[in-house]
Amino acid sequence: MKILGIDPGLRKTGWGIVAWKNNSFSYINDGFFFQNDELELGQKLLRIFDRLSLLIKETKPDLIGIEQTFVGSGNVSSLKLGMARGICILTAAKLGVKTLEIQPKLVKKNITGSGVASKDQVNLMVKNILNIVPKSEDSSDALAVAMSIQSKSIGKLDNGEYSSKLDQAIANALEKEKINMRK
Repeated sequence: MKILGIDPGLRKTGWGIVAWKNNSFSYINDGFFFQNDELELGQKLLRIFDRLSLLIKETKPDLIGIEQTFVGSGNVSSLKLGMARGICILTAAKLGVKTLEIQPKLVKKNITGSGVASKDQVNLMVKNILNIVPKSEDSSDALAVAMSIQSKSIGKLDNGEYSSKLDQAIANALEKEKINMRK
């Protein structure tokens, strides 16, 4: 299964693609769409739509994962971020690709074992699990979303936890990091 993860943003929208085969992840590609701050809001949203449409058509993912956002009362930046998310969801729907949403805390918990992990900790685990250096912090987050959404796509276990396959990949990456720290 090919999974596209998206970390939406008006200034930068990160994306990452992984494959899930034989109970393991393999890296396919990652990147980001950068927006000029001087563009009007409508133009920024249109550019996200156009670029994401092209990416989906070229890569043909089986599933798209997108990070949910928390919207506090009166928070204009969260509302604008919600617009970028909406464009990403609309683009996937228009092209007929199933989309699942996932909370940032759950992504962090799935990737690092802690729902309050820092961006640096998430990035380190993405590097270790996939054996790559992501092109940006945003694309690293998107790769984490893609891996986490795979667990969500196959359903929860009876105890509410997700599949142990990602847990095993995380345990392997942590062990690798411990070995590297001893060197």
